[in-house]
Amino acid sequence: MARALYTLLWWCALPILPLRLWWRGRREPLYRAHVGERFGRYAGATRAAGADVLWIHAVSVGETRAVAPLIERLARERPRRTILLTHMTATGRETGRALFGNRVVQAWLPYDLPFAVRRFLAHFRPRAGLLVETELWPNLTAAAARAGIPLLLVNARLSERSARGYARIASLSRPLLGGLAGIAAQTPEDGERLRALGARDVVVTGNLKFDVDVPSGMRERGRALRERFGSDRPVLVLASTREGEEALLLDALARAALPARALVVVVPRHPQRFDAVAALARERGFACARRSADGAVAQDVRVVLGDSMGEMLAYYAAADVAFVGGSLLPLGGQNLIEPIAAGLPTLIGPHTFNFAQASEAAVAAGAALRVHDADEVFAVAARLLADAPARARMHASCDAFLAAHRGAIDRLWAWLAPRIADR
Repeated sequence: MARALYTLLWWCALPILPLRLWWRGRREPLYRAHVGERFGRYAGATRAAGADVLWIHAVSVGETRAVAPLIERLARERPRRTILLTHMTATGRETGRALFGNRVVQAWLPYDLPFAVRRFLAHFRPRAGLLVETELWPNLTAAAARAGIPLLLVNARLSERSARGYARIASLSRPLLGGLAGIAAQTPEDGERLRALGARDVVVTGNLKFDVDVPSGMRERGRALRERFGSDRPVLVLASTREGEEALLLDALARAALPARALVVVVPRHPQRFDAVAALARERGFACARRSADGAVAQDVRVVLGDSMGEMLAYYAAADVAFVGGSLLPLGGQNLIEPIAAGLPTLIGPHTFNFAQASEAAVAAGAALRVHDADEVFAVAARLLADAPARARMHASCDAFLAAHRGAIDRLWAWLAPRIADR
């Protein structure tokens, strides 16, 4: 009954879904591409005859980056298999193309309407589906079970806040979690919360994000960016900032006492907000350059807008200190492991519930520092930018922290390989 009501709500929303895609496509044109895939029509995403398909669903940017070690392992261990990578967001799809190119087949995951998910599964006929982190869809799960396609949740996480939400709709969430063929959780706490909600065959394999390396190509791109920024200028990157945070940070920058000629690179999380953030900088009187201009940054420029996709690791490679956004406001935080992997002293705000264990462990290890407001972001960053030995100590702490937490891909593969073996 709960799933029937859920499906009815989807049917009620069906007439406005194309309008929503068109509206979002005003700023992100990719939302207007391959619209039929959202409804289970994959004429443009042909499936090679006889292809042995393994399907991975990474909803957006963070999940797509996180799954990179798994895709690399699959390519090495199962080279004859076709990897289907699906997304829901335009930024996720763009990131997948930037990271994996033609090594994967990309498509939109359809909306969770029964007819759409049946078409999707019938078209690609995957051997198994791997859902990354917290992507749970009741009709998709039910359709996969009927088709005999095992669905596994990998790199799974579930915050206390989300667990409370799922508990309130237990009549829907318990059958959904119980219908999964297995779950590989990031932490014991994630595993316990999932079990309490009805999940079965739950193991703890760790967080794949610790196994993400900064590719040599991104390091080289970072060196090129640093040359454009000015190799002798201190660089602070404000990464994956969210709406509401940029105004706070730019106001604080106006009050801050950063080292002379320091450059601040602002990289908004969502590309549709690039122009708005540039306007915020101009309104506050900052000379602002844009990454997309692809030229040297003038000495009088204090702010650079990172208005490009798929270059977050390059921005980290070009910086001296990083602040990770989504954490000044109660949004849960973004991935702090990437700047740590680049060896950067990393600052995080007070709100990191999406990365609770990783954040606490990083702070305890000295790889990250927690700040409480925008003014403290620049006060701590100024101290670090002026203190090379302190940055070196944090760099060493980053290396030790990563070394202590790597290995999730090996544990995940040991659990996963028999579940996706030839049947």
